Parts: sequence; C-alpha cells; structure tokens
Amino acid sequence: MRLIFAVFFLFIVLPDTYAQSTYKRRKPKNAYAQGTLDFAWGYNRSGYSNSTIRFVGDNYDFRLKGVRAQDNQTPFSGKYFNPMKFTVPQYNVRLGYNFKNFWNLSFGFDHMKYVIEDGQEVEIAGFVNAGADPLWSGTFGNGQKRILNASHFQYQNTDGLNYVRLQLSRNLAPFEFARDGNFSINWLYGVSAGALISFTDYTFESYRTERVNSLSGYGLSIHTGLRFIFFKHFFLQGNLAGGLMHQVKAKTRPAESSHASHVFTYGAAEGLFGFLFYIRPTNDCNSCPKW
Repeated sequence: MRLIFAVFFLFIVLPDTYAQSTYKRRKPKNAYAQGTLDFAWGYNRSGYSNSTIRFVGDNYDFRLKGVRAQDNQTPFSGKYFNPMKFTVPQYNVRLGYNFKNFWNLSFGFDHMKYVIEDGQEVEIAGFVNAGADPLWSGTFGNGQKRILNASHFQYQNTDGLNYVRLQLSRNLAPFEFARDGNFSINWLYGVSAGALISFTDYTFESYRTERVNSLSGYGLSIHTGLRFIFFKHFFLQGNLAGGLMHQVKAKTRPAESSHASHVFTYGAAEGLFGFLFYIRPTNDCNSCPKW
C-alpha cells in the first residue's frame, strides 16, 4: 500500500505542483499593465512663441515686446556618448509607473535651452536710469524700438530652461506585430505640470553674468507619443509636446534683485529609448486554464 501511495504521489501530485509553479513563473509582460515600471532617456528640439519680456533691476524697469527666441541643441558629436558630457545637449529623462492598467504616472525633466535671437528689432517701453547703460538710457514708449546686439544685451537659458514635471498618461494596449509580442507599438498621451528651474546668462549695463540659477516659474503641457517595443523589455519612443511656460521671476544677477519675467508657449519633438520592468504583474499564472 505504501508503495502504491508513493507512486501515486510522484506521478500525480508532483507534476501538478510543478505545473502550478511553472504557471506562476510565466508572468505576463504588458507595457500598459499595472505594476510596470519604465525608464526613458532621450533628446529634444524645441521652439518658442514670441513674448513680451520684462527686465527689472536696481537702475531699470523695461519691457521688450515681440521678442523671438530659439533653442540651442548641440550638434551631433561625441558628446552624446561621453559619460562626462552627454547631459550637455537638450535632453529628457523620465521614470514612470503604471499604477493601474492603462494609466501611468511619471516624473522627470526636460532640459531645454532658450536664447534670444541676435540682431532682431523689438519695441521697448519703460525706463533705464541715466548712466546705468552706455546705449540705453531714459524713458521709452510710444512704439520706440531697439535692435538687440548680443555684445550689448542678451538674455538666455543655455545651461537650462529645465522643466521638472509630473505627468499623467493614458497608455493604450499595444498592437503586436510578431509572435509572442516580441515587437509591438502602443500609443501614449497625457498632461503635465511642474516647475521651471532656470540657469540664466545675462548681458546688460556693460557686464555679463552666467549660470544664475533660480526656481523661476511653472509650466503646463500636453504630450503624445508612439512607443516601439522590442522583446517586451526595450523601446524607442517618439513624442510631441506643447504647452505654456511662465517665468515668474528668473534671476539675472546673483547678488541683486534683478530678474526677468514673461509668459510664452512652446512646442517640442523628442526621441527617447528606454526599458520596461515588470515588477508587479496582475496575472501571475498568465495562461491558467479558465473553468
């Protein structure tokens, strides 16, 4: 009897136990599923609307109207692969988590650059005290204009117009092209809000200050993108983003109350690569039979 029981245990109970443990190890790997962690790194190009910028200092308070600006992406070079310099170009970095199926919450920041275009003619209104600046002094208004020359006047955030943001995204189920889902595409779209951290270079009153950092304002934006997933663990992603930025008070001098402020809109195109980690699958056995 004992021998019969042992044989029964080996051939009936153990295979069933092994099968159950195998099922438990076969966890689903779905980019949209609850418990999925994602990390992405990439680069961007950005564009900005014209804006009216107010500059305030101890000896002046004036506005420049209709100011054009552009980004300053680093030309493709070895800097993109150099561990000591790969953060010099305009880049994006994000860490996200699917807190429920189809919904992702992520945190990260977009490192952009904002540079006033040299040589443009703009309207000026306000005042500059006599003797404060060799070229601009007096009271301005009634449509008076000035040509911006970088050797005399310049405002830029080349070491970073950094948008530190929290993003809520809808992550749709991917469309699979290969067997076992080894290649798939899914669509993401969402909204963001966050803070602006500015590093400002500023030339005026015959001297220049660089990398003056400040928590300068806030941003609101929308985002959409396509994610191309390979072998369920790696992805390439293309994004489009746009929104509003308000530099409430971007410091222009380190030891003074001088600052700049303006509201503008922006648009950006982003290319990223990343990884998916399935740390909390919701269906442990994946292909369990359904009775």
